[in-house]
Amino acid sequence: MMENIDVIAIARELGKKLQQEDAYIKHSLARQAADEDKELQQLISRFSELRTQIAEDAAKQDEQNDVEGAKKRAEEMRKVYARIMTNEHMMAYNDTKDDFDIIMKRITAIIQKASEGEDPETADYSPECTGSCASCGGCG
Repeated sequence: MMENIDVIAIARELGKKLQQEDAYIKHSLARQAADEDKELQQLISRFSELRTQIAEDAAKQDEQNDVEGAKKRAEEMRKVYARIMTNEHMMAYNDTKDDFDIIMKRITAIIQKASEGEDPETADYSPECTGSCASCGGCG
């Protein structure tokens, strides 16, 4: 397989530039803070354990189900999830992720549309676009 070195080099340069964007830097710092938050990581682990237990409960035959235990686990899981989502580091992570995701969607859309013959100067991401052209009447 023969590569077009110029295009690959440009993609690598784009990757370098992307890592210099404010949205990338803020998201990286927020991710690092969330990763280093021991309480948050414990909550995430507990949430994952509860989710697994609830899935196992659902897979058991009806006569083996511990209905009260399952209800308690589901309630605990809701509480743990609420604590995760109100954690300052998780909120910062989610906020910065949204901003960074918009940049990534724009980059992806421009490249995708250019690969389909559209003008790269005018191609861009449209939040109304689902990405599926199967039921689309056309990009406006």
